[in-house]
Parts: sequence; structure tokens; C-alpha cells
Amino acid sequence: MLNLLLGLLAALTAGFTAIYANDFRKNIGNNKKGVFIPGLFIGFITDFLDAIGVGSFATTTAILKLNAKLKVSDRLLPGTLNVAHALPMITQAFMSLTAIDVDIITLVSLIVAAVVGSYIGAGIISKLPEKMIQLTMGLALIVVAILLVLGQLELMPTGGEAIGLTGVKLVIGVVGNFILGALMTAGIGLYAPCMAMVALLGMNPMAAFPIMMGSCAFVGPIASTKFVKEGAYEREISMGITIGGVIGSILALLFVTNLPIYWLKWLVVVVVCYTSFTMLSTALKKNGNKIGTKQAN
Repeated sequence: MLNLLLGLLAALTAGFTAIYANDFRKNIGNNKKGVFIPGLFIGFITDFLDAIGVGSFATTTAILKLNAKLKVSDRLLPGTLNVAHALPMITQAFMSLTAIDVDIITLVSLIVAAVVGSYIGAGIISKLPEKMIQLTMGLALIVVAILLVLGQLELMPTGGEAIGLTGVKLVIGVVGNFILGALMTAGIGLYAPCMAMVALLGMNPMAAFPIMMGSCAFVGPIASTKFVKEGAYEREISMGITIGGVIGSILALLFVTNLPIYWLKWLVVVVVCYTSFTMLSTALKKNGNKIGTKQAN
């Protein structure tokens, strides 16, 4: 069953890569914004961190928000994150999926749930106005920050010894991963909440890695294909992040085995909180401006 899963992932990867590369080629004349090289460095750093468990979406969002010269609007941010990191996440999955034992029924069920959630979510997110995306990402980033803080303070459930789910717990896991797959298309990373959910359901925390990596590996290209077809992403910086991210992922998984990341995670918490505050304040200012305009009329 695992070999079949990997075969499907390989076919999905080939299809997405062809669509992504073709869209980039067709729009090459519109891509000259000088952000490809910065994208390479961003991808290398964020996906290197992703491969060792820090995550890539929140860190990439923070970098893009802190540097206005990178020219990624909030409306295109979810698509850019998903498209840019799809192939690096697949790289991580292929290198890690067979390394940790997990019940195959649980693994496949949660992956399928995340994929269905992402497919529905991408169709909605790609059409949302910028303000709604800012509010969604801002609030969801607060939740991610809370989960990170609870994990750092060792207040999160540590899980049990189970490597699979059955009965009601399996249903809860499927529904949970469906929601996380949909949120991923809004630019919210799946890793931290998925790890928390798996621990709450009593599974071995290590079992979260194949589940979350497998989920992201399948969700990434499926959701990203919709974003590519809608043109709802920034092409040049996405391609830079993709190439740098694949390289960073490979190097991290090949050569980094026990990097201390405790303080790095606290830094990520600070960055995530700042990014969330920025997005929410921008969205609320827009709302205030609209209200003021109506009153003036």
C-alpha cells in the first residue's frame, strides 16, 4: 500500500511540475521583477527549517511581509506559499515517508481527508478578497503561535504509543485533517496543528511526521494546481523559493540529524505574532476606512 501511495505521489508530482513549469515559461516576459534570486535564499532557509520541524509557511510569510521590495500582495500570498513550497514538501515526503512506522489505514485516511479539504479550500481561497484573506491568515497565525508556545512550555499532550487510529478517534482525525488541508490553502502551515491533533488523539508523536509530511506532499500539488490555473500567485519569487527549497530540504535531511532548535522556535513565535498583528491591523484599517466613507456619505 505504501508503494502505491508513493507511486501516486510520483505521478502527481510529475503532473504538477509540468503545469507549474509551463505556466512559468508562458509568462516569462512578465516575470522580470528581480525577485528570483532572493526567492532562492528564502526557499533554502525556510525549507531547510521546514525539514527539521520548524515549518515554512509562517517563516516565509514573515520574510515576505517584512520586505516590501519582494512585491507579494496579501491576496496572492496563499497561492504563492502553496505553489512555492509544494515541490520542497514532496522532496521531504519522499525522503522521510518510509522512515517511521505508522498504520497504513490511518495514514491514507488522513492524507485523503487533507487532500479533499485542500481541493475545496483552494477553490474558495483563490477567489476571496484581500481583506478576508488577511483576516483568515491573521487569526490562524495566532492559533499557530499559541500551539508553538504550548509546545515550547511542554504544556501540549505528549501523545501515547499508538501508531494508528480506530473508531471515533479515526473519524475525529479525518475531520481534523480535512479542516487543516483547507486551512493550508489559506497559507496556514499544517505541521504544528497536525502534530498537536495526533498527540491529542493518543498517537506516538513520531507518527505525526509521515502523516503531516504525506498530507502536505499530496495537498501541495493539488491545491497549487488550482492556484496556478487561476494565476493566483507570484510566479518569479515562487519559482525561486521552489528551487532553493528543494536544495535546502535535501541538505537538511541528508546532513542535519540533531540540530538544537529550541531558541529558533521561540524566534518563530515572535515572527508569527508580528506577522499576524500586521495582517490583522491592515485588514481592520481597511474596514475602518470603509465605515468612515459610508458615514461621510
